[in-house]
Amino acid sequence: MYPPASKLPESSSSAPPPAAPASAPPEPVTGVPVMGVFYPAPPTARVAFRVAPAGGAWTTGLCDCDDDCNSCCMACWCPCIPVGQIAEIVDRGTSSCALNAVLYCLVFHVSGGLCQWVYTCAYRARLRASYDLPETPCSDCIATFCCQTCALAQMYRELKNRGLDPSLGWEVNSRRMMTPPQTMEGMTRL
Repeated sequence: MYPPASKLPESSSSAPPPAAPASAPPEPVTGVPVMGVFYPAPPTARVAFRVAPAGGAWTTGLCDCDDDCNSCCMACWCPCIPVGQIAEIVDRGTSSCALNAVLYCLVFHVSGGLCQWVYTCAYRARLRASYDLPETPCSDCIATFCCQTCALAQMYRELKNRGLDPSLGWEVNSRRMMTPPQTMEGMTRL
């Protein structure tokens, strides 16, 4: 089970360990100790997120759908859901997600699928006004008429990057904004 004593590395107590150069400070020992040997510590995970500017600039571009594929797919296949979620956040809870989704679907069906972009355009303009965002790369009407999927996904990403998750609704987001960060009292770090 154990290697014979003749195969173990010899440790001579008569020879002093090699000394580090006097000019360089000794490096700290880092890693994970395993039976007296230190292995390198695993790399720490880095979390990437965008910091939203105070105003005046979009955090993502109109065609940056690859930043959040889920919102892009939802905007493409079932646009009434992100429209409802975005509208509830922009309206600050005065209208519900379900109501806005039904209104969007009603406009879609009554107009034969030709005028639902007007509903999205109205909320894009309100979102821009609330965060002082520029009308770039084109006007709200052109963005929502030519590519409503991209415009919806950009609005969804903008809210998420500014700390509001449209999928949670206004009630949960408003509580999250009002709650101070939690601290663990009585705990010390060793």
